[in-house]
Amino acid sequence: MNDILTAGKVDTTTYAQGISTISFFHPSHNSLPGALLTQLAEAITAAGQDPATKVIILRSEGDRTFCAGASFDELLAIENEAQGLLFFSGFAKVINACRTCPTIIVGRVQGKAIGGGVGVAAATDYCFATTQAAVKLSELVIGIGPFVVGPAVERKIGLAAFGQLALAATEFRSAEWARDRGLYATLTDSVEALDAAVATFATTLASYNPEALAELKQVLWAGTEHWDTLLAERAAISGRLVLSDFTRRAIQQFKAR
Repeated sequence: MNDILTAGKVDTTTYAQGISTISFFHPSHNSLPGALLTQLAEAITAAGQDPATKVIILRSEGDRTFCAGASFDELLAIENEAQGLLFFSGFAKVINACRTCPTIIVGRVQGKAIGGGVGVAAATDYCFATTQAAVKLSELVIGIGPFVVGPAVERKIGLAAFGQLALAATEFRSAEWARDRGLYATLTDSVEALDAAVATFATTLASYNPEALAELKQVLWAGTEHWDTLLAERAAISGRLVLSDFTRRAIQQFKAR
């Protein structure tokens, strides 16, 4: 197997205050191959089931890109619809893990979020970002679409804004644009200020009644109970489209840049 597909890591650290930090890293701009998506979903589920965890912080490593979305190397390695479904189901697993996790998840977005990275940010319950955290849904450019992450993004920013982001697939929208539409709750001017704001907020949340937080989590995600089926259906669409000649050529062109 290509080394780039097995690279990367997911780490979980739990602190005395009941705050668990889940971080992911991949050398290719924090892109997410299938193995890493599975690890991330499992880490979120495990932290949510840990009685010692009162709040989860979800973050990536590095200081420039929060998440570049799908791994182009793995997209090119897909040979049939079954493999395509399996890969795109990885993003569905992460979103559904965030959705069903009984613990509030605080997002920490230090840089650009692209494609599936926007979906990961949207799946958190309260998201902090820096002013460098521009967003782009670039899937149409390579012949697929933001089908799996779409429900999570639309839930946060609304259908009209999601449509703008999805159709203007070559354009980054600013962090301010994302904040004004609800994807981000708070922006900071630096990573240092971001970390301070996230730590303060998470510590405050951890001091609240955990039962109240769990009940609020259910309220925030009301109406998404069908997402296990919905996201699987969306993954199948992407898994079929990724096999097209258009997509193959487009991905090769991106890799050649």
